[in-house]
Amino acid sequence: MTVPAIDGWFTDSALLGTRCGSCGSYFFPPERAFCRNPACGSAELEETELSSTGKVWSFSVNHYDAPAPFTGKAPYAVVAVELTEEQIVVLGQLSATSDPSALKIGDEVSLVVEELSEGSEEVVWKWRTT
Repeated sequence: MTVPAIDGWFTDSALLGTRCGSCGSYFFPPERAFCRNPACGSAELEETELSSTGKVWSFSVNHYDAPAPFTGKAPYAVVAVELTEEQIVVLGQLSATSDPSALKIGDEVSLVVEELSEGSEEVVWKWRTT
């Protein structure tokens, strides 16, 4: 059985965010109190599934094991992805099935759900090159 490492932030196929009903701004992680747009401040927030695809906006290939409580054996990549529809940037690790040395700005990526660490029952979202 697998369980989400962070409850309420993603499903098997999508990130869960919020959208302001007043100004239309999107947020990830989900916002529960008020719109983060300084020009708005509304409390009309709707939970929504966010795009499961995007383009690499920036990334870092780390050549050291991730410090606790994070996971990742060197080398691993942390990727900032601009979501296709919402045009917000969301961070996540690169999928174990993608080669960090081949990663480039502008690469198309898609959301996958993988083990937090090898053998773990906890799962998280990651980005896989397409």
